[in-house]
Order: sequence, then structure tokens, then C-alpha cells
Amino acid sequence: MTRVIRFHETGGPEQLQIDDLDIGEPGEGEVRIKVEAVGLNRAEAMYRAGKYPVQPQLPSLIGYEGVGTILSVGEDVTDYAPGDRVCVLPKISQGEYGIWADEAIVATHMLLPAPEGLSAEQAAAIWMQYMTAYAVYEVANVGPNDAVIIPAASSSVGLAAIQLCNWAGAIPIAATRTSAKAEALRELGAAHVIATQEEDLVARVMEITKGVGARCAFDPVGGPYVDTLAQALAPRGILFVYGGLSGEPTPYPHWPMAFKGASMRGWVASEIWNHSQRFESARKTILAGIEKGKLSPVIARTFEGLESLPEANAYLESNQQIGKVVVRF
Repeated sequence: MTRVIRFHETGGPEQLQIDDLDIGEPGEGEVRIKVEAVGLNRAEAMYRAGKYPVQPQLPSLIGYEGVGTILSVGEDVTDYAPGDRVCVLPKISQGEYGIWADEAIVATHMLLPAPEGLSAEQAAAIWMQYMTAYAVYEVANVGPNDAVIIPAASSSVGLAAIQLCNWAGAIPIAATRTSAKAEALRELGAAHVIATQEEDLVARVMEITKGVGARCAFDPVGGPYVDTLAQALAPRGILFVYGGLSGEPTPYPHWPMAFKGASMRGWVASEIWNHSQRFESARKTILAGIEKGKLSPVIARTFEGLESLPEANAYLESNQQIGKVVVRF
């Protein structure tokens, strides 16, 4: 029997419980791994709470990003072998597999070899954040002196976007609710920090850009504030919305977009990894960035043991963190 985290009802972190399960042996296109560490994501919290587009079939497995070592492989698996250290990517619908467990069955299409030289915490934290933030690099194609507004900048994806912007020579403008995290965000690479509850974001962006506006805004919050972000864009700018943390409907800010010829588009990391050529290009770029020291995952806090997952989730949802929350087993 294997200890596995599941939830039997939707709700808060307290719904996460340890069940003893016989997870069986890997089938076609699958491997069994010993889980070393997992990175927590807001999407998992929304899924557990019943607020994600995919509704859980209860009781549900959970967890789809981490690092581990392969214990056994399905009969048809030739790309991986027992003993290989691998990263698990969130390339599935939530609940299909779940790696918040001592050991887990996962599909091989979810795997990449773990980069050498990374700690368990770092290896568990790289792919979701950089593949998500890659929109500013690949789609917006930001370059020297392009301003990029990054709401929720203290999140792992926000910090990944800051690093990608700096690597491209762009100007990352961190947006955060209060000035409490401003100093930390500057130390982590933000060229400017705007406390949105204390300052006029549009006025500050126009001051920073000398009236031009931002090349793009990369927003996980959504809701009515997208109208403000749209007003801060440059002509033909792009407003990315990659999440719905506000919990409110996200309107289309027609007039700010229309007068600037700007665009608004949704974004999820699967837009990269569901297309093999784009995925391979992004994978190589991210690994090159890590090797050159341009990209380095920021770990907010590491929790220890399967039993700590409810506490780790509560910490994630408290908004205290700056960077990725990781649980090491």
C-alpha cells in the first residue's frame, strides 16, 4: 500500500487527507516513480476548492508538478528506465493522475529528464512557472526597453516573467497590492514596483515609459481591473489573462483596447506543451537560461513530508509567499 493524498469533498486545505492505496503497476505509456518533491500551484488549489474549469470526480487524486525517480516502467516504455530522475510536468487534466504521494503512477508524456545540478526543490519548481511566463517571451516577443506589467508579481510565475523580461532586456514592472513586498521584488529583478492599492497604476506606467505605455500586461487575476491594465498598454499592446484569481467575471475592456489597437487574449501553459515544436523550443530556451544563470526558480518556503501538504496549501493561499511553495518528501 502507498500513502496518497486525496480529497473526498471540495473545500479548503483541510479536505486533503492521506489514504492508503494500492496504486498498482504502470500500464502502457506509464511509469511508477518515487516522489522526491512537489511544487504547489494555484490551479491545484482552485481544483480542490471546486472552482476550476475541470470539476473533480470524488474522491480525487491531486498534484501534477514535481520531481522523482523512476521505480518501474510499463512494458512498452523505452525512453525511460528505472533509476532515471525525472521532472513531472502538468500536461494532464487535473485528477487524471496525482503525485502528492510517496509513490505515483504517471504517464511518460508528462516527463522530462531532471536537469543536472538542481536541488529537489528547484527541479520540482521550474516547468510550470517558466512555461506559463513564456508568453511574454514567445508571443509578445518583448525586447530591449519594452515595458511589461506583471500583476501578482510575487508569485512563482510573476517572478519567472520578471526573469524572462530581464533576460530579453525588457523592463519588468511588478504590480502588487501593497508596498510590503516592494523591496523584495526589486531585489529579485523588478525594475519598478507599483502598489496598486496605494498608487495610480496607469499614471505610474506612463511616467515610467515616458507616455508610451507597456508592451504587454501579464495578468493572473482577471476581473474588472483588466480595464485599468488595458489603459496602461502601449499602442498594439497585448493584455494576457492567464488566471481568474479575482473570482469575478472578466469583462472585455473595449474602448481602451479599441483606441490603441490593442489585443486581449487568454493564456495557459498548455498552449506551449500541446505543440511539439513550440514545446521543444521553449524547453531548450528555459534550460539555456538556467545554465547561464538568467533563470533561477525562487523558492518561497519548503515544507517537509506528505503530512505537511494541508499546511503548505494554506500558506500558498495566504499570499504571504514570494516565489514557489515546495513540499519535499
